[in-house]
Amino acid sequence: MLMPQLSSLMPQLHSAVRLKITDIRIVNLKVVRETGKIEAAWNPGTFITERIGGGSVIEIHSDQGLSGIGPGMDPALLDAAKSQLIGKDPFDIERLAGPLRYYVGGSPRTVSALEIALWDLIGKASGQPLYKIWGAAKDRVPAYASMIQLSTPEERVRMAVELKSQGWKAIKLRAHYATLKEDVQLVEAVRKAVGDDMEIMVDANQAQSSGTWQPGVMWDFRRALETARELERLHCAWLEEPRLRYSFDELAELSRLVGIPIAGGENNRGVHEYRWILEQNVYSIVQPDIMVADGVTGFREIAALTQAHHKRLIPHHGGGNLGTIAQLHAIASWPNSPWIEILHDPPIAAQGRDLVCHTGVAQSATPHRPIEPVPVQPAKYGRDDDIKIATERLVR
Repeated sequence: MLMPQLSSLMPQLHSAVRLKITDIRIVNLKVVRETGKIEAAWNPGTFITERIGGGSVIEIHSDQGLSGIGPGMDPALLDAAKSQLIGKDPFDIERLAGPLRYYVGGSPRTVSALEIALWDLIGKASGQPLYKIWGAAKDRVPAYASMIQLSTPEERVRMAVELKSQGWKAIKLRAHYATLKEDVQLVEAVRKAVGDDMEIMVDANQAQSSGTWQPGVMWDFRRALETARELERLHCAWLEEPRLRYSFDELAELSRLVGIPIAGGENNRGVHEYRWILEQNVYSIVQPDIMVADGVTGFREIAALTQAHHKRLIPHHGGGNLGTIAQLHAIASWPNSPWIEILHDPPIAAQGRDLVCHTGVAQSATPHRPIEPVPVQPAKYGRDDDIKIATERLVR
């Protein structure tokens, strides 16, 4: 009974377009303007200049006139990327994944950028957004506003109230004061101001280094435990990275002792590290980053492992711009991924405003439309209607 149905599909299958990669290009984007300097809580004493626009994207071109776009990559690796991809079919992404990591994988960002562009090309050729190709679990994803600065409790209260009035459903605060008491007072003040109908996440950023030293206040296990208990009392959604990156035993013990979920993993690399994390019950919430973990291929393998271990997956922000948009599609394909992180600390660092959009990554429903990088413009994030993946472009 199946054979007639299968044979009826054969003409369509035989006529499907087979793509061949013809070129890879780096496209530099214009800086529209600088918005100011900001001091990240996890890197005190160092100021970052924030800009609207700037940076670069890559384009992977094909013989059918379609192209895929991804975040910028190291120009020194462009020739190596071309040697691995030109003449190949982008749909053979599993076959391409190994050589890309071996010959071009000195930088995890480069592999991720190339795989995002390959998937963008696949989406355009298929006429479908990536979250549909990957198996849509939902078509709307709520965003949380992730603060960058430590600032003061008074200013963070004003910010939280303003964000809530704009429709944001959650805010992530940075716990980087010299004392536990000050960290708790910050969260208490924000909780009192926004009430119980806005989620509060707290990030200690204690896993920035792969070793045992990093700038700023460093926590021991006792501070992590006491902070977790205080945040649980304040009904916080999770405590993020309260200990060193590879302090797996301590983190697992902390997870066992407290009720608040412990989250982390944004700086871990390779599927094997996440397997260790999951097997040792290190975190309740796993947070890989598509630009750090192991490309799109590894990112999706980590997601499968996380779901098999019955854990939530809430990725790190993805670097903004096209990395974040690609992550949005991945999150929408996972039933155990309830949030997307947007670095959003206005007025200087408002990445809800300055995402770069591309038709194929943000919405692949018009695959044959000529594609060009779009100037950075305001975008809607965190509003009551969440992020409408299939029906709205993220950038107007």
